[in-house]
Amino acid sequence: MVRLATLEDLETIKDIYAHARSFMASTGNPNQWGSSYPSEELLLEDISKNELYVCYEQEGIYAVFVFFMHFDETYNYIKGAWLNNEDYGVIHRIASMGSKKGIFSEVLSYVTNFVDNIRIDTHRDNLVMQGVLSKYGFIKCGTIYLKNGSERLAYQFIKNGE
Repeated sequence: MVRLATLEDLETIKDIYAHARSFMASTGNPNQWGSSYPSEELLLEDISKNELYVCYEQEGIYAVFVFFMHFDETYNYIKGAWLNNEDYGVIHRIASMGSKKGIFSEVLSYVTNFVDNIRIDTHRDNLVMQGVLSKYGFIKCGTIYLKNGSERLAYQFIKNGE
């Protein structure tokens, strides 16, 4: 199940991101999130904007992600081309404890209840996420640049391939 994150979830969310950073480093991607991203300040901002979600079951929270349906300025310029210029939703900072399979499928199923057009980006070294995106029908559209100038591979998904 998916719900908005609350302040009471913060410690669990920080643990999930710590686990994800360790997993990313162990799979050849130590630089995307480094040793401290996302910061507690950023998580609090995400919660206050109602953009941070958790996946949970009776035993507790096992995954976290950011989702919103408004313009993302880092997607304004792309070296390449988006599949379309329709309104879109954005998934950022998806992470899990690694204890459950099918998390990306669950997240994608949830967000496509709200919008058919999804954009996401990932680090060039994040081969695990690139494989997941390909598996779920995301098309690599090019390269975008974060505010700090770092490049990310940009992907787009259109529900039902429309």
